[in-house]
Amino acid sequence: QGRILEKTGLCSQISFGRYVRQGRKLGLDPKLFIQDLQFNEVPVRVYQPKATSDGPRRGILFFHGGGWVFGSLDTYEKVCRYLSRESDSVVVSVQYRLAPEHKYPAAYEDCLNATEHFLQHLEHYGVDPARVMVCGDSAGGNLAAAVSQTLAGRSDLPKLRAQILIYPGLQALDFNLPSYHQNRGVPLLFRERAAFFALLYLNGDALHMQEVLEGSHIPPDMRLKYRKWVSPDNIPEKFKVRGVKPLRPTDFIAEVYETVKRFCEPNLCPLLAEDSVVHQLPESFILTCEYDVLRDDGLLYKKRLEDNGVRVTWYHLEDGFHGIISLYDYCGLSFPSGKRGLDSVVNFLKSL
Repeated sequence: QGRILEKTGLCSQISFGRYVRQGRKLGLDPKLFIQDLQFNEVPVRVYQPKATSDGPRRGILFFHGGGWVFGSLDTYEKVCRYLSRESDSVVVSVQYRLAPEHKYPAAYEDCLNATEHFLQHLEHYGVDPARVMVCGDSAGGNLAAAVSQTLAGRSDLPKLRAQILIYPGLQALDFNLPSYHQNRGVPLLFRERAAFFALLYLNGDALHMQEVLEGSHIPPDMRLKYRKWVSPDNIPEKFKVRGVKPLRPTDFIAEVYETVKRFCEPNLCPLLAEDSVVHQLPESFILTCEYDVLRDDGLLYKKRLEDNGVRVTWYHLEDGFHGIISLYDYCGLSFPSGKRGLDSVVNFLKSL
């Protein structure tokens, strides 16, 4: 698939994808003040409930999904309005730079910079410093997890109250976990696309996609080191009932590893953070979907957090597929399970 994209002109493919997903400009919202600003030179859109409030509100930094390649403030406008209205919170939607034009760590740095700025100016937005969370779906869940890990050890800023990870992608070591096989051809995210997006974010190209899918990009000693965290053994049996055939690991190719070795950085693959970082993380909410190649990333992180004494609220959509939240009220489409997923996030927020 990556090769097809290169033959037909990668840029035109991506531009077209962005155009299709750009979302429509919505009119004014009777219940919200909405303004476009810059936080540390990163474009953001701030949603503030108009109703008067007894005291400071919750604050939510929202990082959108789209494989680090697609997505915009407009794409997630309805989701952010819904979160702000229903949970009576101030929501800051962050327009981070996109790959392949801006490679890792651009998106991560933008999300971190915008979060730091917000944490330094909470009074201005009427936000309670004890109730600020990061939230994101898919690639945005990856960014939320990375920002949360970075801020965990910082004493100069208010501590995050929670992280909300909606079907996050958290590792690029193993594209052969059970969920990758079971759901390899389920829209909206095919197995090949997951590797393709991770490579575009890392390198700006998808040259070694086949080797990465086969697993020949990680040295055996490193695979062994991370096996305690990234392994089908850590996934509950009930998730392996649907057809899973374990793959014979392919031979390691050193020159491929040279081009992708940053996959072992936790800012890119948060599942690989050390225990000393993980145990400092705030209370967490993880949403997974049964029909999603990234399901097991969420399940593995849930286990890591719990093993490190972090409180986790887990919500699993048995009938959900990847991207279902972003389809909330999208061009007249709406899936009941997407609404349930969004409401599970709202209920979690209200409990904080």
